[in-house]
Amino acid sequence: MIEKRIDELIRLIDKANYEYYTLDKPTITDQEYDRYMQELEDLEKNHPEFKRDDSPTSRVGGQIIDEFKKVTHEIPMLSLGNVFNEEEIMAFDERIKKVVPNPKYVAELKIDGLSVSLVYKNGKLVRAATRGDGVTGEDITHNARTIKSIPLTINKPIDIEVRGEIYMSKASFNKLNENGENFANPRNAAAGSVRQLDSKIAASRNLDCFIYHLPDPEDYNIYTHYDALRFMKELGFVTNPNNQKINDIKELLAYIEKWTKKRSTLPYEIDGIVIKVNDLSDQQKLGFTARNPKWATAYKFPAEEVLTKVKDIIFTVGRTGQVTPSADLEPVRVMGSVISRATLHNEDYVTSKDIRVGDTVAIKKAGDVIPEVVKVITERRDGTEKKFAMIHKCPICHEELIKKDEEAAYYCPNEHCPAKKQEKLIHYTSRHAMNIEGFGDRIIEDFYNLGYLKDYDDFYTLDKHKEELMKLEGFGYKSINNLLEEIENSKKNSLERLLFALSIRHVGTKTADILARNFKTIDSLMRASFEDISEIKDIGPIIAKSVIDYFKEEKHQRLIQKLKDYGINMTYLKNVNTNETEFTNKTFVLTGSLGRFTRDEAKERIESLGGIVTSSVSKKTDVVIAGTEAGSKLTKAKDLGITIWDEENFINNLSKY
Repeated sequence: MIEKRIDELIRLIDKANYEYYTLDKPTITDQEYDRYMQELEDLEKNHPEFKRDDSPTSRVGGQIIDEFKKVTHEIPMLSLGNVFNEEEIMAFDERIKKVVPNPKYVAELKIDGLSVSLVYKNGKLVRAATRGDGVTGEDITHNARTIKSIPLTINKPIDIEVRGEIYMSKASFNKLNENGENFANPRNAAAGSVRQLDSKIAASRNLDCFIYHLPDPEDYNIYTHYDALRFMKELGFVTNPNNQKINDIKELLAYIEKWTKKRSTLPYEIDGIVIKVNDLSDQQKLGFTARNPKWATAYKFPAEEVLTKVKDIIFTVGRTGQVTPSADLEPVRVMGSVISRATLHNEDYVTSKDIRVGDTVAIKKAGDVIPEVVKVITERRDGTEKKFAMIHKCPICHEELIKKDEEAAYYCPNEHCPAKKQEKLIHYTSRHAMNIEGFGDRIIEDFYNLGYLKDYDDFYTLDKHKEELMKLEGFGYKSINNLLEEIENSKKNSLERLLFALSIRHVGTKTADILARNFKTIDSLMRASFEDISEIKDIGPIIAKSVIDYFKEEKHQRLIQKLKDYGINMTYLKNVNTNETEFTNKTFVLTGSLGRFTRDEAKERIESLGGIVTSSVSKKTDVVIAGTEAGSKLTKAKDLGITIWDEENFINNLSKY
């Protein structure tokens, strides 16, 4: 009887949550809801043997974790490109029309929160993860379970991943700060809440979540984005009620105008409008860039402009040696953040706007992110302002600066400049480079000044100084061990991360991946000629020269050898084919549920044997591996005559190697 009553109470509470959060049509009073919850808590307390993992009482929090575990996203969580005005929106529409003659869109409010991936097995929430760098995020399941608008159990017992945005309402944000917190804006408050080790803290913050994306819609016989939104709502997820199907550019511009005006009336913050091509087959035709889907973009609202005063113009040295002027400002709040510094880019930018120390200036966040000076309020000048003068010596090492003819920027040429070295060390540990967590700017500065870090290879000798480091203020056994563990893990990174981390001029994340994919090992890249590199698509002569120049320097050759000696991987690990196998250079698609493997595990096994895993079936697909409840991908594979393996066939082929 007790177990049956617990099950009944969970059904009643889950139904009430679905009606309240998803349908916005509550059928029971708050008092009835509270009474059910109290009865459930009492029964679980007295009969813990009957407590279920998906019980709504888990939403009060209480789970404490030691650290956030890394999670690899089966399908990357890509970011969106941005447009900032009507002209750019129309240009986006024209680009779409070159591939899709009469496109239909879905317009959605761009919630100002943080992206989340939710994974359900047999209808129950098993994992929640942050976006991270798009490929690797952090497991925040213990905190996601406390968010009432995230269902612990959905309305169908299926395996599914959905993606959305965790956010904090304006009311919850104001209440939080009234209670003594000091968050700059709701987004920062939400981000800080989901990264708490103690889930009770997240539970107390009253977070919410809108779901907006189904990564694998074909598995559920869904063919438009709007139908995917409806399907996810039917499962029990909260989707934004203001999503709208759009027939043409005129409707799209009207939607944007409407919500630009009504933005302040919403109970949560939005920073723009997301525009997506509705038809999923059209999305496949349009494809992706290295970082963004071509079938979607985000219109960002015009940045708020605020007046403040320039207290001083200071100069900073970046990792490439570029010396950049920045405005030291009287602190002012812009778009929810307190700003006291704004970039001035270079000498030409400052002189063209005639920005002076003492000026009153209008500042804004470019794309709602980077603060910059928009204009000078010249009518407020009183004659005490000081004209800008570019410095000609490095502000850190005092080396004479150089300026290249084709560039507006000045550079410090001193390879031993402390500022350059520290910025390079910071970059080396960054998320898209070697992804060594725990090394903030201040820690690297301290370790540099104390002599522990001078070059990249010094990270891998820090373990020799463990006892000394633990004696430093603010450090202890656990924090130093965590740093050393992160450093050790970085040795396993794929080659493209290392290439980006080395700060080779003109080599960003995409270029690093192209180089690593084409040359496979760092030795092959170091032996490559100018022609070998420049002939690669999307590379060209400027990048080729920069790479050749970098690797021909003896100090860089010595550095690479040291990193090799410390065990840092120098090989491209994605889709590597070391030996000829049944999987070598073949393209695989996984569909349905596998009994012996998660999709991540199956993907890893395929790639380790030289195969390539993609998410959609096409004529280029060699094999489709079909588990139970395989959907439209299996049908399409049959229509195209593609080889199909069931799980047993897959396991038999794996067992050969």
